[in-house]
Amino acid sequence: MKVDLHVHTCYSKDSLTSLEAIIETCRQRGLDRVAITDHNTIAGALALREMAPELVIVGEEIKTPAGEFIAYFLEEEVPGGLSPQETIARIRAQGGVVGVSHPLDRLRREAMRWANLMEVIEQVDALEAFNARTIFPADNRRAEELARQRGLLVTAGSDAHAAGEIGLAYVEMPPFDGKEEFLRSLAQGRIVGRLGAPWVHFSSMYARLRKSLLEHGNTLVL
Repeated sequence: MKVDLHVHTCYSKDSLTSLEAIIETCRQRGLDRVAITDHNTIAGALALREMAPELVIVGEEIKTPAGEFIAYFLEEEVPGGLSPQETIARIRAQGGVVGVSHPLDRLRREAMRWANLMEVIEQVDALEAFNARTIFPADNRRAEELARQRGLLVTAGSDAHAAGEIGLAYVEMPPFDGKEEFLRSLAQGRIVGRLGAPWVHFSSMYARLRKSLLEHGNTLVL
């Protein structure tokens, strides 16, 4: 199976990608499953699961004061802004998988980076070892090396905020059904991917600006 483990929808403030576009793009690119990991919400993931239950893993990218977690197999939303320990506890309480997205990305404010990551590394299941939006390849390599050293699982994802990015990175893994099979399958997975062009980040900036203007009753014409 080809599984992109990091995708955003229009339910994220920095994405305009419709749920219909995600389904169509996954079909076109041969993706078997996709984790919907919107920022601090699972509303988009739940809505998309209703439309395509065989496609969707319900996930969430969760902001904390120490950086972002990425969680899988959620049924309840974990609020952003909680401490790392409380965030982990809420993921665990519902049987979710605890991961860390783009953990060592030197350019992202949301990345945990080394010091914060070391505070929680014994409590996580996986590190994102390939994020297609990471600018410096070495940052992905360092994350993968750290995961291997610590005996953690590794994930990969496009971090797509626009439909054209979906599938840039994914994990090839045996079929699975549910969390426990997912973890066993992920342990046998192989990362496949390529980095996106640096300017893909402008799509997020545009989406954020457009939504902000619409919230304030303005119109953006480009």
